Amino acid sequence: MPAAPAPSVQVFGREDSQATRAALRFFKERRVGVHFVDLRRKPIAPGELQRFVAKLGAGSLADTSSRTWRDAGLGYLRMDEDELAARLLADPRLLRLPLVRNGTAVTAGPADATWKTWFSAPGP
Repeated sequence: MPAAPAPSVQVFGREDSQATRAALRFFKERRVGVHFVDLRRKPIAPGELQRFVAKLGAGSLADTSSRTWRDAGLGYLRMDEDELAARLLADPRLLRLPLVRNGTAVTAGPADATWKTWFSAPGP
């Protein structure tokens, strides 16, 4: 009987983001494999961002408390989901980090409680 594959997640964030570093530390402490994508070096793919938008909605992916959001004056604009998703794709600094994907499950921002449920399944 083959061994179960080691659990792994995909983390999108920036190395200079405290929330991203905390997420990476969270998974490392639990020996979960991490594929880290630094958004400063490589932008998120449109299809990947769309996966998060489809599950969570563009509004929950936007970091509306960030300085970048305020400086762009976005708090005063009314945007539908597609317009907001296009802005998030154009400027990843507007994203609520980290974006974490575990198979089809996704989270935006710190979500320790959710991440714990992903890897606390009872053994055989």
